[in-house]
Amino acid sequence: MFQVRTDLALEAREKFEEDNVEIKGVRLDEEQATPDIHISSVVIETENGAKAMGKPKGNYVTLEAPNMIEEDDGYHREISLQLSKVLKRLLPKGSDFTTLVVGLGNRAVTPDSLGPRVVDNLCVTRHIIQEFGRYVIGDSCHKSVSSIVPGVMAQTGMESMEIVRGITKETGPDVIIAVDALAARSTKRLNRTIQITDTGINPGSGVGNHRHALNSESIGIPVIAIGIPTVVDAATIVIDTMSSLLDAMSQAEQLRRISSSYEQLDLMEKYELVRELLSPQLNTMYVTTKDVDDAVKRLSFTVSEGINIALQEEEKEQ
Repeated sequence: MFQVRTDLALEAREKFEEDNVEIKGVRLDEEQATPDIHISSVVIETENGAKAMGKPKGNYVTLEAPNMIEEDDGYHREISLQLSKVLKRLLPKGSDFTTLVVGLGNRAVTPDSLGPRVVDNLCVTRHIIQEFGRYVIGDSCHKSVSSIVPGVMAQTGMESMEIVRGITKETGPDVIIAVDALAARSTKRLNRTIQITDTGINPGSGVGNHRHALNSESIGIPVIAIGIPTVVDAATIVIDTMSSLLDAMSQAEQLRRISSSYEQLDLMEKYELVRELLSPQLNTMYVTTKDVDDAVKRLSFTVSEGINIALQEEEKEQ
């Protein structure tokens, strides 16, 4: 059966709401952090809930910022601050833990280069702390932070999980933060949404390239994943366009019957219909925005700043 491609737990839950189906074992909490930043927390509490959602048990926090694509340094700073607050809730308590940040993705493919770009902007301190001590580096970035960009299997011949597991065994971090680009179901969430989860990540799963998961079971330590959707399935764009078109058609008396027939289909039936219409040339296509290079560059700074703030010493947060 055709499945809608999305890495966002919030979108997976919204599908059940559209079908008027209640999911037991899945809780949704929402808050308006600022006038322009909305935070949704999806908590999958049971195995039945995990099976229904198609995602592991755990916490999935989504920051939605409609203006995140704009070049507003103050606004992006506020997003970084909200991201750091969410991260602090998921990171180990205390100030002595060590962190490995993993930038997943392919630096040569712009929509997939978020992870490597985030690593470029991190405050990496492990080598300095080991050589000179914790406080030689100044007033911030006191926690021990290391980073790695493992590349993709086509470049290395190895699974990202194998590389990260080997590094973890050698360097012994207490927690991993993995950053990756995601796929969304809705075009309105492209480059405007950040998902943070404590369940780890499956690199490439959003576009159908199923790789071994990076999670606590495979690595042996907690894995926090941060992702921003940079691509959507081509079928998503067709669905959105058809819905807008049929909304307009419903205003015309002679075309109202066509609109009514289409609206009687549920979401999966609509995707099945569009997939058949797109086959075989377009149904595996993923689409991004024309300014994705600028967007990924800007968002990588936003995410790296959020990680840097979250990993500062507790007393420096006041």
